[in-house]
Amino acid sequence: MASSLGVAVIGAGMAGKAHAAAYRMASALYEPVLPEIRLVSIGDVNPEFGRAAARRFGYQRHDSSWQAIAEADDIDVVSVVIANSLHREVVEGLLAAGKHVLCEKPLSDTLADARAMAQAAHEADTIARIGFSFRRAPGIAFIRQLVQSGELGEVLHFSGRYWADYASNPNGPISWRYKGGPGSGALADIGSHLAYVAEFVCGDVESVSGGRLSTAITKRPKPLGATLGHTQVAVSDEFEAVENDDYAAFSATFEHGVGALEVSRVAAGHPTSLIFEVFCSKGAARWDQRYPAQIELMLNEGPAATNGYRQIQLGPDHPYLAGGLPMDAPGVSFGQNELFLHQARAFLEEVAGVPESESLPRCASFDEGVHNMEFLAAVVESAQAGGASVDVRTEVFA
Repeated sequence: MASSLGVAVIGAGMAGKAHAAAYRMASALYEPVLPEIRLVSIGDVNPEFGRAAARRFGYQRHDSSWQAIAEADDIDVVSVVIANSLHREVVEGLLAAGKHVLCEKPLSDTLADARAMAQAAHEADTIARIGFSFRRAPGIAFIRQLVQSGELGEVLHFSGRYWADYASNPNGPISWRYKGGPGSGALADIGSHLAYVAEFVCGDVESVSGGRLSTAITKRPKPLGATLGHTQVAVSDEFEAVENDDYAAFSATFEHGVGALEVSRVAAGHPTSLIFEVFCSKGAARWDQRYPAQIELMLNEGPAATNGYRQIQLGPDHPYLAGGLPMDAPGVSFGQNELFLHQARAFLEEVAGVPESESLPRCASFDEGVHNMEFLAAVVESAQAGGASVDVRTEVFA
């Protein structure tokens, strides 16, 4: 095990700051088995954003190019949290420079680039992983356990939605999020989360049907200044066309059961609401992002007159929580930020050489990132074919 690991984050936006904070806290999550974690650099093409994030989270410096981070001898581990279309160049350059890379989802903006990145990961001497952060939610991991153990019985069907409202204001400025081909909007941004959560619970997807994409707000004003995350800024009276989807819906057949999934970035009143239910032969379970410290569980037991959903408060008896929070007591709440902490901890454990049997579950591979995009590509193909059934093809990389 190395005596220390130097960390950098490329991208000082909303998710980039979550990665930066997570590396700062990762060593304190569980018993100290990690080497010293050195917070070295925040990279961003906007120096003001990079400087502010580095100062806020205690990083030694900020850099204005990914190449500077790739060339730095004091950096070992890099999170890439930038526009999807930029992932391939940056990730391949970092891997070629011998860095360990954790890339935000989706892996890229095109399947061709994602597949090339997966091939580069296989050829690299370092570790490349993708962040599927909702796999770290204690409630979702617990529901997966209930399904896999057979306690809930055979999966019958899955119903999931991810509603967000960050794009519901027609005067919100145009940005990279609104550019790209069909499926690169809400489907790629938040649908990628819902897709891997559904597979996490129900097993691999086999086919999709009934695909539908819709653009509700067809043009947006240009910003007058730099934009950061979903923040609103002053805009001009000049507009640009929105190129991708505000809404997507489809049905899917999984290894276990079938499902209906829906995503929207124009769902007013829902800042971020990933909600799903899985219905099984022995009961059902429900998770709601707005109440992450609990699940609802129904088991087919007792008389029908008193049978129904009951609330389960999550605590030390559930995944990730025992020893993983400063106050790991029943009833102590937590939220989405903690998912990034567990993700960073898992990635650092793998890089540090902690055996898999002693580590948190590993982060997803780039192969899994490609599969996630193949899943979403099948939804687009279904939508373009009027809702036809489309098999989800998975490419295997050597």
